[in-house]
Amino acid sequence: MTSTVTNRLEGTLMAIKAVVFDIGGVLEHVEDDAWPEVWMSRWERRVHLPVGHVVATLAEHEPTDDMVTGKMSEAQMRERYARLLGLDDDQAQQMMAEMWDAYCGELDRQVRDFAAGLRLAYATAILSNSADGARREEQRRFGFEELVDVIVYSHEVGLAKPDPAIFNLTGKLLGVEPHEIVFLDDHDGHVEAARACGWHAVLHRDTTRSIQEISEIIRDA
Repeated sequence: MTSTVTNRLEGTLMAIKAVVFDIGGVLEHVEDDAWPEVWMSRWERRVHLPVGHVVATLAEHEPTDDMVTGKMSEAQMRERYARLLGLDDDQAQQMMAEMWDAYCGELDRQVRDFAAGLRLAYATAILSNSADGARREEQRRFGFEELVDVIVYSHEVGLAKPDPAIFNLTGKLLGVEPHEIVFLDDHDGHVEAARACGWHAVLHRDTTRSIQEISEIIRDA
């Protein structure tokens, strides 16, 4: 994959050579900070538990391992929540299906089309804080593996934004220098971390504006 990207960029005079996209809140319409509580509270009500019971129990008795760095598998997560909610196998399966629906949200087709249009001239990548199972679910829904050259899922590499190491790894996989990368993310801390690593970075709030800002950076860099 990296050799393909390198071959495409050889001999180019452009200052920007790669564009990197976050997933949740960027390529996908989803409220990353809101959906877990909505999803879990719905299940607590279904089984007649107080809203907030599961989170409180985990905090007191079973501190949650960091899923975004791959310390907890999808199977372990399912078992833990199913046990705390008292679910049978069928209910647990439904719980996980609803979780992935909420996690993935809906595709932002405008961002997707913009990313696809860049590939003729630029290397493209996805850099996402993620959980075990995300690649399967997002590929099944949205085909991200065919959209970009490189996908870096935090749970697969054991690193997560805003750790500088995950930005450095992404740049290495793309085969470009930090100042040759533009990054789009909806999290202030991740944008600042990318800039600290030497990347150009845009804070995503509105799709049309983000595409305009990235296009301006590419043009002016």
